Order: sequence, then structure tokens, then C-alpha cells
Amino acid sequence: MVFNSVVFLFCFLPLALLAYYLVPGRGKNVVLLVESLLFYCWTGVEYLPLIVCLIVFNYLWGLLTARTKAKLKGLLPAVAVLVNLAALVYFKYANFLIDTLNRIGNFGLAALDVGAVLPLGISYYIFKIISYEADVYTGKVEAEKDPIAFAAYVLFFPQLIVGPIIKYRDMAPQLHNYKNRCNAALMERGVELFLFGLAKKVILADSIGALWTDIIGTGGVGLSNVSTPLAWLGIIAYSLQLYFDFAGYSEMSNGLAALMGFDCAANFDLPYISASITEFWRRWHISLSGWFRDYIYIPLGGNRKGAARQMLNMFLVWAATGIWHGANWNFIVWGLYYFVLLVIEKNFLLKFLKKCPLAAHIYTLFFVVLGWGIFTANQPGAPLGLLLNKLFVPQGGISPVYYLRNYGVFLVLGCVCSSVLPRWLWERISRNTAVKAVVSALLALLCIAYVVAATNTTALYANF
Repeated sequence: MVFNSVVFLFCFLPLALLAYYLVPGRGKNVVLLVESLLFYCWTGVEYLPLIVCLIVFNYLWGLLTARTKAKLKGLLPAVAVLVNLAALVYFKYANFLIDTLNRIGNFGLAALDVGAVLPLGISYYIFKIISYEADVYTGKVEAEKDPIAFAAYVLFFPQLIVGPIIKYRDMAPQLHNYKNRCNAALMERGVELFLFGLAKKVILADSIGALWTDIIGTGGVGLSNVSTPLAWLGIIAYSLQLYFDFAGYSEMSNGLAALMGFDCAANFDLPYISASITEFWRRWHISLSGWFRDYIYIPLGGNRKGAARQMLNMFLVWAATGIWHGANWNFIVWGLYYFVLLVIEKNFLLKFLKKCPLAAHIYTLFFVVLGWGIFTANQPGAPLGLLLNKLFVPQGGISPVYYLRNYGVFLVLGCVCSSVLPRWLWERISRNTAVKAVVSALLALLCIAYVVAATNTTALYANF
């Protein structure tokens, strides 16, 4: 069940909020846990035992870590991290590792039957759990004594699909605020965030992404047949679609969290206005970047042990960042691609970029868009070699004119909405309550129209 589906918007969400608001005090965590379990099991209960076992294991392990003597205290979190990572590796990377070994040494190892679909949200809730264990060990947070609160944190349904990865120490005060968790200002902010996120997803991401699908998707024209200008147009469309997809879901997630009394930090902050790759990664998927910084880069020594050690730490972080996104070599290459760019910036380029903001912005967009070409290289129909050939070796083929005519408005709108202009406009609109209400209502109606239209289209195709 996704946030932009009819069943979520018109059935699950209203009933979930109604039950949550009606139940007082400590009962809110119970209701939140039940709703999160229903959300998790909506498409099946196959992986329910997995997440239940992980919750019980880590809850008890956190208590044990907090109470044990110093001699064992360092060992216990390490074991917990290994257990959690083992679950993630088994379901997400086991067959990738087996296939890699078979390619290297022709071992003839058989693939594991781990299912065609990953357990819902495993990449996100495993990282949340690891951050909890690490923070308990370092004393940044006390071990959670309430099993309901801990389970509600791990399963928190607004963050199950695509995060963000909110640390337990940032949610704990609100999980234990039983009397004044929900307030009008936070709920109003929640409605705004959810509505803007929904608009980014259903109006912009889905509409702009259709251009890239028309090129490489089933029934598309095929990447081998497009001209160089159309290849660039397609990868730019994919870059916009990816941003509005992730940023939209993150805003919807934070909006839902706010409606339930949890104030979570923004996960995306207009990354396409960046004037360096360094700045881009301060604005893109902020919670993930922060997780790698706090739980890998800094524990490895960060920049405190000399330049050579810092480069090694950065290499390990960006290799891990790449593989976290998927079990495929293109993701690892994508992560290391950013490692190279960031090393170059850190050592000499950054000071030159600061002298010419316009050139710095163009440079950043060029390498980010090129990076998304590497990122998408695992998709059928978009091999990296062919894509790079189309982008950098001028050649004829299908013209972009038809696609500009069909998608031009959405592309321009996407570029505008990637800038500071919408935020600036909304700040001024919000000064007038009546205008704000009218604009919000119109945007909500437009989003509903897009959701219903997409649902009808899906149902139509399902009948053929």
C-alpha cells in the first residue's frame, strides 16, 4: 500500500487518524503499533515473523547492553549490529554475492530462494535499529523500557516505505509525550507537507517520468533508436522524476508523522540548486547521509587521523552508500563516482567553485545528471555503455521535438519546482489565511484527480 493510492488516501489514512486521535494517553502508541502492523502486512504476512523477531531481539539486547558490565558492553552492540546486518545481507544481497562469486571463480553456487520481493522497508528499519543500538552503547540515549514504544518506533508506518531514517533519540521524546503529542500547529504543518509531497509524486514525478519510460520502457522506442538530444532530454526527465519521487514520499512521510505528533527534520532541501557536489549531498537524502556520517565515517576516525585515513574512510562510506541503494554493481560504481568527485572538490576544486556560482551550478547539475545515468543502468533497456554513447557521441535518431511538445510543460514545471520559487511563493501565500485555504483546496482536488486517473488507467490496462 503506497501513500498515493486510493485505498490509503480514502480508507486507511482517515480511519488511522480517527482511531489515533480518539485514543488518549499511552493508548496512542498501542494504536500506532497496530496501524503500523496492518500497514506492514497489507500485501502479505510472509515477512511478519522476521520483523517481530528483530524487534524482540533488539529490544532485549538494548536493555542488556545498558545494564551489562564494561567488559561485555562493547561486545553486545557489535553482535547486535552483525545480527541485523546479517538479516539485511541475506534478503537483499545474498544472491548478488553468490552471482559475483560464480562469475569470479565459476563455483557453481546455487541461488537462494529469498523471494522475488524484499521485506517491506528492510533497508530503512535495519538502519533505524542499528542507530538505536549504537546510541544506547555510547550513552546518547537510554535503552527503551517500553516494548510498545520501541516496536512503534521500528514499525512506524509513515517511514516504512522510503524512510526517512529518523534516529530513535530524535523520536523518543515524542513517543513518551502522552498528553500534548498532537497540537493544531503541527497538524496543520502535517497537512501542508503531505499535500505538497503528494503533488510532487502524482503530478510531477509520475508525469515527467513517463518520458523516460517512453524511451526505455516496454513498448518504448528503445534507447538505441534515440538521438543525442533526446537521450539528454530523457536522462534529465529521469533526474527530475527521481527527485520528485523521493522528495515527495519524504514530505508525505513527514506530513503523516506531523499529523501524529512527530516533528521530523526535512529529508530533501532543494538539492538541484546546489553549487557543488559537496552541497548537493548536504541537501539530498539528508537522513541517509547523516546516518553514514554518524555511524560509519566518524567511528572510523573521520578526518581526525590524517589525510590518507580520511580518504579511506570516505571510500568505505561511499562504497557502502552505493551498495545500500541496491544489489547491483552499477550502484557501487555510482557511490564510488561520488567518492571521486568529492575527493577532487575537497582537495582543490571547491575553492574555485566558490568564485563562480553560475559555473559551479552548471557543473553540479551536469555531474549529478550523469550520475543518475549510472544509477539507472541496471534497468532493462538502459545499459550504461549505450547510454554514455548516446550522451557523448553526437548521433541522429528519433528527434526530441515530439517529446518536448508532449512533456514540455511538465519539464518546465519540474525545473521551476526544483528551485526556491515555490517555497518563496508559499511563504507569501501563507500570510493570508483565506488565500492559503483556497490554494490548498485546489491543489488537493488536483492531486485527487491525478490519483483517480492513475487508478483508472491501471485498472484499464489490467483488463487487457
